[in-house]
Amino acid sequence: MKQYTVIIAVGGGVIAIMSVIFGMDVLKLSIATHDYDVFVDPILDKQSLFIMGRVTIQNTGTQPLTNVHVNFGDGDTLDLGTIKTGQKIIVSPPPQNSMQFVMVSADNDVFVSKAYREMPKMVGMMGS
Repeated sequence: MKQYTVIIAVGGGVIAIMSVIFGMDVLKLSIATHDYDVFVDPILDKQSLFIMGRVTIQNTGTQPLTNVHVNFGDGDTLDLGTIKTGQKIIVSPPPQNSMQFVMVSADNDVFVSKAYREMPKMVGMMGS
């Protein structure tokens, strides 16, 4: 009986430690740590007849982002103005854009440059 108690205590301790480690990791994602920060996710969705691009832009800081400017490359730009804290915006590049990269900038030295990534294809989904 004593062996089972030790095994249960060790198992409970391992679960508690894992909960703290994973909880701290999730906490980083849900609580803003910078005053001015932006999340940018450019995605390419290749279909059999066309390629669609979209860019998700989210203010992950604690303060509003002002003078937000999106550069799709090839001379295509878009001014978004102000993005409130936590606000998410999805934009698409112009139809004839080469969709190689996206640069997002804002006041207070906010700048992110990312290349487009492709959506994973799954069996039964459009374009797969």
